[in-house]
Amino acid sequence: MKSLQTTLEELYEPFLTLSCTVSHYRRTTKPPFVVWTETGEQSSFHGDNHKSEQQLIGIIDFYTLTEFDPIADDIQEILNAENVGWVLDNIQYEDETNLIHYQWRWYIG
Repeated sequence: MKSLQTTLEELYEPFLTLSCTVSHYRRTTKPPFVVWTETGEQSSFHGDNHKSEQQLIGIIDFYTLTEFDPIADDIQEILNAENVGWVLDNIQYEDETNLIHYQWRWYIG
């Protein structure tokens, strides 16, 4: 089983190729930007009284001012290329910030 840190770093690195700011946990102020975080564990397998497989879950949030922003497709392409399970969970317009907010749930491991 890979370490937690290694798994998360391997997920994070491909997102650094996006043409926007990418951060872990913290929201930036200038759109477009991506914020991603792990939220826990979905399932795991145990053998001989220890964990042998772990499936991590998390959220990717993408904020943009641009309608039909191609970065949304880039995010999905990265998830597919990295063999990460994902669901486009929500797309909404935020009146207070004038941002379009996409949210994906991801599953890895």
